[in-house]
Amino acid sequence: MDWIVERLRDNHFWVGVAFTLLMVILWRVGVPGMAAKALDARAKAIQDQLDEAARIREEATALLADIQQQKAETEKMSAEMLANAKSEAKRLEKEAGEKLADQIKRRGEMAERKIATAEAQATAEVKAAAADLASHLAENVLAARIATAKSDPLVDLAVKDLAGKLQ
Repeated sequence: MDWIVERLRDNHFWVGVAFTLLMVILWRVGVPGMAAKALDARAKAIQDQLDEAARIREEATALLADIQQQKAETEKMSAEMLANAKSEAKRLEKEAGEKLADQIKRRGEMAERKIATAEAQATAEVKAAAADLASHLAENVLAARIATAKSDPLVDLAVKDLAGKLQ
């Protein structure tokens, strides 16, 4: 019995008894069930948040894939546009070169025509000047012959021929 009396005087014993009674009362009132329900509700809320996060992640992944596809299409389109612009630039450069060559050819031909015209005009002017000079020289020679001679041998010869032709 001493043992029981000793236990009844021990504070630790009474703390243990109070704790056991508290646990029994809490269990009878249903605190473990409420705690389990609260934990279950909290777990469900956390699971809902995880599900929502997974759904948002899937949407973000799909959106990222869509954006990457659009980026690839845009890059492809820009590459095509650049290639088209380069080919158009080459075509325009070739066209401009052809037009320039044609223009140079036409201007060359026009210059050749102008040179030929100027050459013909210069030749005509030289011929006219030579004819004028020859006529002046002939006039001077004839004037000198007539002045020194009493009769002109050419005129005498022409008169003799004329007489023969008239008969």
